[in-house]
Amino acid sequence: MQLNTSIDIELDHTDKKIINALQKNARLSNVELADQINLSPSACLRRTKALIDADVFGEFVGLINRDLFHVQGTAFIFISLDHQSEAVFEEFEVAVTQLEQVIECYLMAGDNDYMLKVIYTDAKDYEELYYKKLLRLPGVVGTQTRMALRQVHSSAYINVT
Repeated sequence: MQLNTSIDIELDHTDKKIINALQKNARLSNVELADQINLSPSACLRRTKALIDADVFGEFVGLINRDLFHVQGTAFIFISLDHQSEAVFEEFEVAVTQLEQVIECYLMAGDNDYMLKVIYTDAKDYEELYYKKLLRLPGVVGTQTRMALRQVHSSAYINVT
């Protein structure tokens, strides 16, 4: 994977090992990380800090156990807007980011303008989200929903070689 040329950092093999290790487990202590990649803790800390400062990592997050919070469903909703313009897109995008159940939003090419990935606790929760929030988003004139039956695979890991 090529690094974006606008980032002013050269990655060597050790940097790539740090990136891959932290993608798999961001909770590693510096000592554990250093041991895993065969580096001294001080050198590992210096390199990790340089990678963080260079914005190599977008963010570090803790993914929750969805079952503990009764998040039972995932739906993919394709949205069509009344017309296409920069102002309409901007207004929609600002509004959709305010909905906490929308966990991903993509501007699409093709038949629909946007695709949303939403989560919900049960059918009533989804119905409220759909009718009271999604259909009221600026410019929305049509939707198509696909309900996920179960998640087969998910990964945010990008192998840096």
